[in-house]
Amino acid sequence: MTNNPFAPLVGQKQAIELLTQAVKQNRVAPAYLFAGPDGVGRSLAARCFVELLFASVVEARLLPSLQQRLRQGNHPDLLWVQPTYQYQGQRFTAAQAAEKKLKRKAPPLIRLEQIREITEFLSRPPLEAPRNVVVLEEAQTMAEPAANALLKTLEEPGQATIVLITPSPESVLPTLVSRCQRIPFYSLDTTSLTQVLTQTGNQAVLQHPALLSLASGSPGSAIASYEQLQTIPPDLLQDLTTAPKSQRHALELAKRIDKDLETEAQLWLVDYLQQSYWQKRHLPGIISQLEKARKYLLVYAQPRLVWECTLLSVYQEFNI
Repeated sequence: MTNNPFAPLVGQKQAIELLTQAVKQNRVAPAYLFAGPDGVGRSLAARCFVELLFASVVEARLLPSLQQRLRQGNHPDLLWVQPTYQYQGQRFTAAQAAEKKLKRKAPPLIRLEQIREITEFLSRPPLEAPRNVVVLEEAQTMAEPAANALLKTLEEPGQATIVLITPSPESVLPTLVSRCQRIPFYSLDTTSLTQVLTQTGNQAVLQHPALLSLASGSPGSAIASYEQLQTIPPDLLQDLTTAPKSQRHALELAKRIDKDLETEAQLWLVDYLQQSYWQKRHLPGIISQLEKARKYLLVYAQPRLVWECTLLSVYQEFNI
């Protein structure tokens, strides 16, 4: 274990300074809002922060053990909460759902039951650390009942710190934001982006300029895009990026997308096609139509119908 838990975090100097000083001066806030783009190190920063906070009461010889326990997620005073899918009465994170090959039609959510579990977790004092810590990833996925329930916990967190990870303060209820200290995160420059991708063994992503452009300074987004790219049949992607050859072809592609791709992959495909089409032909109508497709997919409209309308419009735009 290094002397600096934040060593792996690249390009977020302000966040590192704010969190380090909070622990150093013993002025850790009851709640934090880690706000910034996806994939730029917010979750990593949360892990580093927890490690720094918990290490303050651990003997030096036990620090490696602490680091391993935190990495494995089995520390009794840390609760890490992720959005979940509901399937046959059970909850699954995105990773668990992918592992079990569950069909996912709707995006994952942080659910009211999970907020109740947080309340129960915080009802007891910490066992080993100076305080209990709860981290909520993708806090913007909370529905209003869950957010209101969390608000009550934030008002009286007890001997605890709660970290909300979100793209922006505007993506969660203002009442939640007002009770948190904001820690800002920013997109990385090209040098830092390359450094992270290289350090994490993802050099292959650097060979795809379109993915790097789509990532907009987010290593995590670049890696996720590369992984999504591998899940889409090459011939399907080729047909889509060159635009449908006929109206019938557009309908066939829509049928295949609906059959072969999960909702998350379809949403990623919208972004990828926007980038691809704009680079080939600057047609605002296509970009607008794809943006409509994203909105319909997010409100659980019938995917095949969404893609039929979208790809027919793409065909017409390309053949005007």
